[in-house]
Amino acid sequence: MVSAVFHSPNDASAEPMSVSVATPKPLARDAANEAAAPSRPAIPAERPPRAGIDWRSLWMRVLPPVLGLGLLWLVWTVATLKGGAFPTPGATWDAAVQLFADPFYRNGPNDQGIGWNILNSLERVGLGFGLAAAVGIPLGFLIGRFEFASRMLSPLISLLKPVSPLAWLPIGLLVFKSANPAAIWTIFICSIWPMVVNTAVGVQRVPQDYLNVARVLRLSEWKLVTRILFPAVLPYMLTGVRLSVGTAWLVIVAAEMLTGGVGIGFWVWDEWNNLNVKHILIAIFVIGIVGLMLEWALMALAKRFSFDD
Repeated sequence: MVSAVFHSPNDASAEPMSVSVATPKPLARDAANEAAAPSRPAIPAERPPRAGIDWRSLWMRVLPPVLGLGLLWLVWTVATLKGGAFPTPGATWDAAVQLFADPFYRNGPNDQGIGWNILNSLERVGLGFGLAAAVGIPLGFLIGRFEFASRMLSPLISLLKPVSPLAWLPIGLLVFKSANPAAIWTIFICSIWPMVVNTAVGVQRVPQDYLNVARVLRLSEWKLVTRILFPAVLPYMLTGVRLSVGTAWLVIVAAEMLTGGVGIGFWVWDEWNNLNVKHILIAIFVIGIVGLMLEWALMALAKRFSFDD
């Protein structure tokens, strides 16, 4: 309860008058309920359900390749049951384990491990393929962009593209007087055509609306190529690159068989001269695996820069 005292301003002798105001008290039941009510725990946010493993998709990715390899192993085993010069899968596997136990040994210039032979072949492929990309991609842009260049160079490409890779090797030996540059030259001349053709086709399929916008904006030829043509042609260009690297890896084996030196192709031919068929089969698998890895890498790169849904 609150008391207040008031004095009249006109009469100082008057007694003060007091007024009492009662303050409301909380209800006992409400206070008891508040005291007895437990604190409610915070409701956690619902987590999104985890995506289950798609076992069917996993099996469809894993099972067919395993069955294919198993079928190859079975046919190989049955074909070598009666013996002969062709080695069995088990004997080839044992030779591979022994061969890859020390793949980087050196016993002279003509006796090196299979690891050095693979690296030397990849080095030649990288040089020849890099030169082909440096020449072929700009040439493809030129052919696709200008009709005069297309009419002038297309017949030459159609004439030279079907020529066998090994037909170019003597030209390289004649010009460079050395086996290693001749092999690089052979890779260059055989891997350039897919990049030229695919890049030119990509440039020719750029929508005309893009070129009209560039003409309205008065873009220079350099800006037209870098900002409009290059992004649009990139998927075509990467397809040509993927085809070219497969051709380059295919050609290097045949070129090294004829030129000699250190390389996987020369290693195969040297093992044939030693009648070591097990090492030849191992080299076939190694060549296939390396080519497959290069193919997968470039397919992933092409998919990364593809704009298709």
